Amino acid sequence: MKLNKLKIGKTETPGNLLLAPMADVTNLAFRLLCRQNGADLTYTEMISADALVNENRKSLLKGLSSPEDRPFGVQLVGSSPEKLREAALFIEDEYRPELIDVNMGCPAQRITGTGCGSALLNSPKLVYEIISELTDVLKTPVTAKIRILKRDEKTLEIARLIEEAGASALTVHGRRAEQMYSGSSDLRAIRAVKQELSIPVIANGDVRDEESAEAALDFTGCDGLMIGRAAMGNPFIFKRIRHYLETGERLEFDRQVRQLKDFENYIALLEEYDLSTSTNLRMHAHWFTKGLRGSRQIREKINNLKDGKAMIELIKDFYKEKY
Repeated sequence: MKLNKLKIGKTETPGNLLLAPMADVTNLAFRLLCRQNGADLTYTEMISADALVNENRKSLLKGLSSPEDRPFGVQLVGSSPEKLREAALFIEDEYRPELIDVNMGCPAQRITGTGCGSALLNSPKLVYEIISELTDVLKTPVTAKIRILKRDEKTLEIARLIEEAGASALTVHGRRAEQMYSGSSDLRAIRAVKQELSIPVIANGDVRDEESAEAALDFTGCDGLMIGRAAMGNPFIFKRIRHYLETGERLEFDRQVRQLKDFENYIALLEEYDLSTSTNLRMHAHWFTKGLRGSRQIREKINNLKDGKAMIELIKDFYKEKY
């Protein structure tokens, strides 16, 4: 199976593997690491439109990019068409991303409780208003990310409205909001959306290895794949999937060596872009050591550290002593 190009608006990528926007995960350093490993397009963490309008420093930092971080998209979360428009115009002028995405899929209570994320899917009229408000004023292509609804007709109604409002692409996570991350991603529901729309549709949910990536593309007929949780602490997944889709063969690699090298590179990128103090290093260290020999012991020791370089030294010493 050959890796296909992806075209969204005027942006064309050599492949169709995307890094999902993830809160506390997809900062600039992590996006660059995934890009080095073969991601074709990356998205920032979701940025609150309200916080951005109020010039919240942390929100401003989330949009930080670099010349190597292209093409990239900025994801906004909000429920007010006016505030989303104001925030999007600021982002377009300040960061000049290739895409601006609207989060209509986050199932977290702190997001849905304010009427944002997947809560928007209960208001089709508002969904249409938000997307049309943005496409009317922005030069940057607008995309959206949704979850499926209990009834297929409702999912398709939302998808059609997003396309009619002028969106350039749609990402569909194949779980309902109430499922959070339990159960399985419904590829059949994603395929139904793909068959309904003429804009690019990107499949999201349960893409965790080479075979699941190939199966998702084959079954849904989607234009691209968005990888989220499987990339946390494991940016090499993009290289593995890319190689498999291009050659049909699996890449041989040493998981321990790979993950620790990637973590070392991640720490270096955080320092290069002065992001160490705004990142939960311990959480990322847990992801990068997940599944490795002695990972539980490493995590216990890491919990006492705050410095990235100290974490790297601790991990290296641990493996030198233990194995």
